[in-house]
Amino acid sequence: MTEPSTPSLSPAPQRSVAELVARAREGEARAVARLITLVESGSAALPEIAATLAPTAGGAIVVGLTGSPGVGKSTTTNELVRAFRAAGKRVAVLAIDPSSPYTGGAILGDRIRMQDHATDPGVYIRSMSSRGHLGGLSAATPAAVRVLAGVGFDVVLVETVGVGQAEVEIASLADTTLVLLAPGMGDAIQAVKAGILEIADIFVINKADRDGVEATHRDIQGMIALGGSDRGPGDWRPRVVKAVAARAEGIDGIVAAIEEHRAWLVDTDQLTVRRRRRAAAEIEALALGQLRARFAELPGEGLAALADKVVAGSLNPYAAATQLLDELV
Repeated sequence: MTEPSTPSLSPAPQRSVAELVARAREGEARAVARLITLVESGSAALPEIAATLAPTAGGAIVVGLTGSPGVGKSTTTNELVRAFRAAGKRVAVLAIDPSSPYTGGAILGDRIRMQDHATDPGVYIRSMSSRGHLGGLSAATPAAVRVLAGVGFDVVLVETVGVGQAEVEIASLADTTLVLLAPGMGDAIQAVKAGILEIADIFVINKADRDGVEATHRDIQGMIALGGSDRGPGDWRPRVVKAVAARAEGIDGIVAAIEEHRAWLVDTDQLTVRRRRRAAAEIEALALGQLRARFAELPGEGLAALADKVVAGSLNPYAAATQLLDELV
């Protein structure tokens, strides 16, 4: 099911958070959409939503898909949804789309490509605008993932914008990160330049019916070997899977690699390590956001006046920062 396109954006009748969460857990698309909209809008209800969902927010498998534009992320995501649904899992997709230059909203291309699942009540698809946020994600993505996990989805697939070399933020959000490549696109070289090797748990060479697939496979395997000098005997070695997502070929291999990685995460307690790191980053981001809001409300000189003094040379930036923090205490 995709979220209702118009009603979810218009003012909704006031409902309690508990009621919204209960309806979302029962599979009501409008309730899920409303909760995500509250997240994106920075609603004052967010602390209550987070508190209500906290006991169940850690149960989902969170899989991130990243890679350069044109490698087939949306097609692969679509086929992974089909495979997980065949296994009886409830699946949510967060497709982070580029922002419209006019409205700032998501362009919604990924939702159009995933219409195969639009009528499936066990699937929820949501496009979120990056709104200029670097790293291929939306600033609201972590909270949205927490909502989707908390209302009972078994798998949350997060597909990034596809901005290329800067797109490594997904690794801090996902339990398992898939990096998609395609033969003939120079992706192996891009992986070295971007540090993609460090974030990939699974490499997917999509469009494997193209010429050059074996050369791409050798390049990736070679990079994995070069990067394994500090890898211990029990550490994860990134898997390399070939696929032709447009023909649903190789999807079972991707799912098997995801499940293998999940088992390794659980067995080595790395799942807890990754989620602790994710929670720490989310707490830090929320705390910094609250600090910025408090800066704007400070009585006295405030940030603008301090900036004027720094420009005039009567105060240095370090002293100004200390003074600003002192005013918060």
